Amino acid sequence: MTHRRYLNDRRSFLKGMSGAGALSFLGGTGILSAMASSTTAHAAEVSGYKAIVCLFLHGGQDCNDTVLPYDQASYDDYAQLRPGLLADYAAKTGGSNRTLDRLLPLNPQNAADFGTRQFALPDELEPIKNLFDSGNAAILGNVGPLLQPMTRSEYQSGALPRPKKLYSHNDQQSTWKSNAPEGTIVGWGGKFADAVVASGANSEDKFTAITTDGNTVFLSGDDVQQFALDSNGPPRVSGLRNFRSPLLGTGGRSELAKQLLEESYRNAGLNSNNLLKRDVSTINNRAFDLNATFANALENAPALSTVFPRNSTARQLESVANTINIRSALGVGRQVFFVGMGGFDTHDNQATQLADRHTRYANAIASFYQATVEMGAENDVTLFTASDFGRALLENGDGTDHGWGGHHFIVGGAVNGNQIYGDIPPYITGHDQDAGNGRLIPQISVEQYAATLGKWFGLNEAELGTALPNLANFSVKDLGFMASGTA
Repeated sequence: MTHRRYLNDRRSFLKGMSGAGALSFLGGTGILSAMASSTTAHAAEVSGYKAIVCLFLHGGQDCNDTVLPYDQASYDDYAQLRPGLLADYAAKTGGSNRTLDRLLPLNPQNAADFGTRQFALPDELEPIKNLFDSGNAAILGNVGPLLQPMTRSEYQSGALPRPKKLYSHNDQQSTWKSNAPEGTIVGWGGKFADAVVASGANSEDKFTAITTDGNTVFLSGDDVQQFALDSNGPPRVSGLRNFRSPLLGTGGRSELAKQLLEESYRNAGLNSNNLLKRDVSTINNRAFDLNATFANALENAPALSTVFPRNSTARQLESVANTINIRSALGVGRQVFFVGMGGFDTHDNQATQLADRHTRYANAIASFYQATVEMGAENDVTLFTASDFGRALLENGDGTDHGWGGHHFIVGGAVNGNQIYGDIPPYITGHDQDAGNGRLIPQISVEQYAATLGKWFGLNEAELGTALPNLANFSVKDLGFMASGTA
């Protein structure tokens, strides 16, 4: 093996040892030190503080049961195509909340853009509706993976290339997060983090990309690596604090034994000519130190008074809020967060399952927004939703099947809210954006969605182009849902 190849393999090994993986044998989370810094000139605008928070809805949220028709003609079209689902809603205790009189009508500033067509949210999403009405939330219609703009005829004829492995959960999740199917190793959230760190946004770059949902390609950058949290901050290295058998046996209650074992894991005083041993020692020490820094900052920060619901999504967002609350102590000016929520693959039982998920994330998002207000950071933090795909408009009985384009929410004080961006295609089949069975061909690409967030985050045109390789194929690169200006 040549010296150059050895060094490349060593760097690949270290990069592959994620924060969660570096100390997985200890039962906790660690953080790697970056082995190389980008030599590319960067110029991201990084004054003040800004954070973007991705709430990923795993499974594929049904956009047609999220943003619903409200004008009579559109609602009648919708009801004709979904009699089974509407019957399931009608059979629920308390009656159907999918009748026109139970829906929550939207009155966007740009209602004239849609002519006589009107839209509404189900009552489970009332907290989002309230944020929309107050101008602190917007809706982005029919967004999804695209290589370039595409119509129904171009889709059917194969005249233009499609994103690879459409309608596949794993591949479309990966494409949303990294612009490529499963197997890619760098995501656009990580590339955003690379750019702001290279521009000097953070004194400690390991607190730039933070996940509450385990390792995710979305936050994997070329240099920046992700820091994992649970609802109480970084997971404890449980192997060092819960030493019953087999590690220490009867010595499991001994503080001295714990100290000695920690020193062993840290490889304290290691003096070796073996590069790999020295690297692992550095990784372990860095993990312990960063987790301690985070925990100490959290312990010494004033507690937030905002009350969050007690469900997994809310606890993750509460953990994000607590992290933003210690931003000064962590020395960060830019952060990218990833929060995950499952349960959206509603092939059956959609009337119960989706309604439950709507309630959970709507209340969690409302509490998170309130926490940013409490911190005085509502104009500095933007949350956006994403999902594998939307779902087919045609029902399959009591559920819906995989689709493509979908509708999403953007929430925050810097959002140009109370507007619907993009388009909400008609609730019929056979229109120009129908790929079949009412599966929407996106009119807005993930890259355009991401670029609008990235521009607000401070990235320049060149940095956006690096992070989003298909962006050049779209004439509109700023969709307008974010306020301009610096923090």
